[in-house]
Amino acid sequence: MKLRIAAAAVAAALTLPALTACDAISTAMDCANTAVAITDGVGELQQSVSNAGNSPQDAQNALNKIEQNLKKIGDQTDNADLGKAINSMNTAVKNVRDSIQSGNKTPDVTPVADAAKEISKVCTPS
Repeated sequence: MKLRIAAAAVAAALTLPALTACDAISTAMDCANTAVAITDGVGELQQSVSNAGNSPQDAQNALNKIEQNLKKIGDQTDNADLGKAINSMNTAVKNVRDSIQSGNKTPDVTPVADAAKEISKVCTPS
């Protein structure tokens, strides 16, 4: 009986680091996917806003791309910190979209860039 308890304790001790490692790998994969998904969209958004003479539709298309990628990644992750960073990015994207729809051809995209930095921070190993 003592042998079974000891064996169960050893198994539990070995399983915990493995689960933690899996969580770290999962977070790293989520973060890598997020970084790839949002980098292009944020770059397109910044470019379309900086070229104020272009159609506001260019910025809307970039915002659509960011939202689609964030939704896909958000649906795939269960990491709370990454989820919060994605929510912040979605809020920033919505604010830029609202500003464009209100007629602002050169909205401030700084909050989108800041949210992208937050995602990067969450994804950086400590």
